[in-house]
Amino acid sequence: MTPLILALLAGGVAGVSLGALGAGGSILTVPALIYLLGFTPAAATTASLVVVVVTSVTALVAHARAGAVRGRAGLLFAAAGLLHAAGAGALSARLPAAVLTLLFAAVAALAGLHMLRRSAPGGSGTVSGVRAAGAGAGLGAVTGFLGVGGGFLAVPALLTVLAVPMSAAVGTSLLVVAANGLVALAGRAYAAVHLDLALLLPFLAAAVLGAWDGRRLAAKVSAGTLRRVFGALLLAVAVAMGATAVL
Repeated sequence: MTPLILALLAGGVAGVSLGALGAGGSILTVPALIYLLGFTPAAATTASLVVVVVTSVTALVAHARAGAVRGRAGLLFAAAGLLHAAGAGALSARLPAAVLTLLFAAVAALAGLHMLRRSAPGGSGTVSGVRAAGAGAGLGAVTGFLGVGGGFLAVPALLTVLAVPMSAAVGTSLLVVAANGLVALAGRAYAAVHLDLALLLPFLAAAVLGAWDGRRLAAKVSAGTLRRVFGALLLAVAVAMGATAVL
C-alpha cells in the first residue's frame, strides 16, 4: 500500500473519531504519522496540531449549526489553558524522541480506558472556578506537549466542572480543542521541524471529510458503541508505541 493511500485511510479514521466523539482523532494521528508515514515524533506531534486545528474547526461548524455548542463555557475553559499550551508547545521540541513517545503512549492508554467506560460522567450542577482553571491548564499543557487535542479530557471536564449538558459537551470540547491547538502550534513556530506536506495535506483532507462523516455517524450509532471501538483501538496503539519506545 502506497504512503498516499495510507495517509488518506489514516486521516479518514482520525477525522471520524474526532467528529463522532470530539476526541481520539489526534491520538490516532500521531502514531499514524510516525509508524505509517515515517514522521519523527517531533514532526508528528507538530503536524498533528495542524490536523487538530483544521478538523476541530470543521467539526465545530457542524455542531454549532445544530445548536450543540456552549460558546461562553468553552472559551472560558480554553482561556485557562492557552499560556500552558504555548509554553508546552515551545518546550516539546526539546524532549528526546523516546520520552515523547512514552508520554504519548501513556496519554493514549488513558484515553482508551476512558472511552471503554460504560457511561459518561454526569454534570455536577455546580461550577467551580478553581477546578475549571486547573482542568483547562492541564488540558492546555497536554495539547502543547503531545500535539493532541485532548477532547477525551475536555468532554468529562466540561460535564463535571462547568456543568455543560451532554448534548453540548462534544461540540463545546471542539471549541476548546481548536483554541488550544492553535496556540500550541504558534508555540512551535520557531522549532526546526520538517513537515512532509505531500503526505500531510492528503491526511488532512481525509480527516476533514472524516470529521463531517463522524458527525453523521454519531447520529446513527450509539455513543457507547463508538467509544468502545475507538477505546480498544487506542489501547492497542498505546501498547505498540510503549513497546517500540523501550525496545
